[in-house]
Formats: sequence, structure tokens, C-alpha cells
Amino acid sequence: MATVTATPETVQTKTPPLTLSEPAAVKVREIMATQDPLPAGLRIGVVGGGCSGFQYSMSFENQAGMMDKVFNFDGLKVFVDATSLMYLNGCVVDYVETLEAAGFKFENPNTKSTCGCGSSFSV
Repeated sequence: MATVTATPETVQTKTPPLTLSEPAAVKVREIMATQDPLPAGLRIGVVGGGCSGFQYSMSFENQAGMMDKVFNFDGLKVFVDATSLMYLNGCVVDYVETLEAAGFKFENPNTKSTCGCGSSFSV
């Protein structure tokens, strides 16, 4: 008697346009746990301003907006509005601690220049 083995379908997973590193996700969860009420997720965006024209923004949200894309990083929801997503495509958000400072670092391949503060950029 022959045995038929089912093989799972090959499912192509789409790489999210934005990446949140493990240290960044851990730090966000740590900060979220101190919030009351507990937020639904993290909003990452790009806003006008700063010394180079645009700057990154991060805040906690209770729900996604109508035009948001929602990404799930190991149970952590990240909300990004459609306009910001254009500027964040391929961006990696990391959390870095050094002797001098600690904070979130954006590695964005779309930037043409950045300023000394590290949170402002131009495209």
C-alpha cells in the first residue's frame, strides 16, 4: 500500500517595507507595559520639520487609522500611515545603547542627507 504525503503549499511571504529590530521591539514592549491604559500598538511616521526637512515620529496608539498599514512584529502592532510608508520603505528601526546615549535609530536607505541630531533627514 502506497503512502501519499501531502506537501504544504509554498506560500510567498511578503517582506514588510519597515523592519523593527529585536532590541527595538523589546524596548517598545517594555515602555508600553508602563502605559495606562495599555496601548494597542506603536505608530511610526514621518512628519515635516527638523533641520533637514523631515523627521521621524514614534508614539503609542489605541487603534489604527483608516489609512494605516498595520504590521505585526512578533505580536507587537506597528501602525504606519500611507504617506509615511513612502519615506520608510526599507527602513530599519533599531534601539541602541552606548555609554553616551540610548535611543531609537532609523537606518533609512531613502535619505539623501541627514543632520547631526540623527532624527532629521531629507529625500
